[in-house]
Amino acid sequence: MKLVSLSFSLSALFVSLAYADNYTTRQIGAPHSKNYKIYIEKDGIPISPFHDIPLFADTTSSTMNMVVEIPRWTNAKYEINKETPLNPIIQDIRDGEPRFNYNIFPYKGYMWNYGALPQTWEDPNFITEESGTIGDNDPIDVIEIGEKIGYTGEVKPVKILGVIGLLDQNETDWKLVAIDVNDPNASDMNDISDVEKKYPGLLNDTIDYFRKYKIPVGDGPNEFMFSGKAQDKEYAIGQIMTTHNHWKKLVSGDIKENNIEKTNLLVEGSPYKVSPNSKIILNIPPVNLLPAVPIDPKYERWYYV
Repeated sequence: MKLVSLSFSLSALFVSLAYADNYTTRQIGAPHSKNYKIYIEKDGIPISPFHDIPLFADTTSSTMNMVVEIPRWTNAKYEINKETPLNPIIQDIRDGEPRFNYNIFPYKGYMWNYGALPQTWEDPNFITEESGTIGDNDPIDVIEIGEKIGYTGEVKPVKILGVIGLLDQNETDWKLVAIDVNDPNASDMNDISDVEKKYPGLLNDTIDYFRKYKIPVGDGPNEFMFSGKAQDKEYAIGQIMTTHNHWKKLVSGDIKENNIEKTNLLVEGSPYKVSPNSKIILNIPPVNLLPAVPIDPKYERWYYV
């Protein structure tokens, strides 16, 4: 595979760079319910975490913005919703009910902060050479291994360290490995080889978890590219830039995906850009956070697989 150089014009990114401290969340509905939504706001105005938050968090292109969907040690399967205008974070639905991931012994929920890089898209029309499978139709996933527990909707600047090539339901589902730039260990973490030095066993446990985590719902074990070996930073950057280029074609209208909401406020040149005074923005309800719905006890059990 030919890797993509980072020495490109920043104007090609469509949007100016922005920093994580500009972002807040607007929560609507009851957590753990079908009506719960978390909108991301910039300066108090709802924006799309899929389209409006820049991929890069600094002018050196060495730090990337991660949108946290699932905080460490939690089970609720929150994700950026592609079908709703401005792509709020919602709880995924499976078999008509809010989805939770099971506790696979000895793992309690997710062992890292889990989320996605904005302005990326794993195109389901694109076949990955290394796997021979199509993309999973989502922004590229990130596991963030720093010590601070994030929160759903947090925009976290991270350093990319490498990538795991997961094959999930016969789709390519990259899992980037990253660390918060503000983590105490961040200065010592520069590539995938540093993960084992600083966090021995973490990568092996991550592979083990992703292999097993859908077995309790009746799916088989997942498989991996490269026999489960995590690839280095250079390779990971190549995959990020591939998915970023796919996103650019999507949001510019070059790729027609009718099931994906492409409404945005900040992507220059996009035919889907709207004004902050548009009805789509003004019709988003104000903050209305309700008490969380109790979680079914089955999601608190250990599952031995």
